[in-house]
Amino acid sequence: MKKVAILMGSQSDLETMKKSSDILKEFGIEHDVKILSAHRTPEEVKKYVEEAPQKNIAIFIAGAGMAAHLAGVIASHTTLPVLGVPMESGALKGFDALLSTVQMPGGIPVGTLGIGSAGAKNAALLAVSILSIENKKLEEKLKEYRKKQAEQVLTQNK
Repeated sequence: MKKVAILMGSQSDLETMKKSSDILKEFGIEHDVKILSAHRTPEEVKKYVEEAPQKNIAIFIAGAGMAAHLAGVIASHTTLPVLGVPMESGALKGFDALLSTVQMPGGIPVGTLGIGSAGAKNAALLAVSILSIENKKLEEKLKEYRKKQAEQVLTQNK
């Protein structure tokens, strides 16, 4: 099965991006977790992204705060899907990161999720959904996951 790469700009993003990792683990999807900065380690980001196909990586999840250029930098070096997760940080509590991630110039797309933990969780679920296009077993797991979610909500009425 294809792998997912979870990249983040700094160690302070790790707690939030762990939500992505937890979901991927739940679905049995192999993934890398790396701290690479668009600003402080641009050459390492480029090298990692360009070598991703040889590592069987099919999707990138990128978490970054404030200027939040990591997802865009990744997207500039690959045609693979890039899912951006704005971190809830700084004076603007993630709104700046959201705008930096969602406002990519036309031609270099980044799928942008919500700010913070919910966005990290949803990025992983979107990655699962993308991978399930060619993997029926994974598609069934995703259907079961959603069914369990619905059951949990309904049991709250008892």
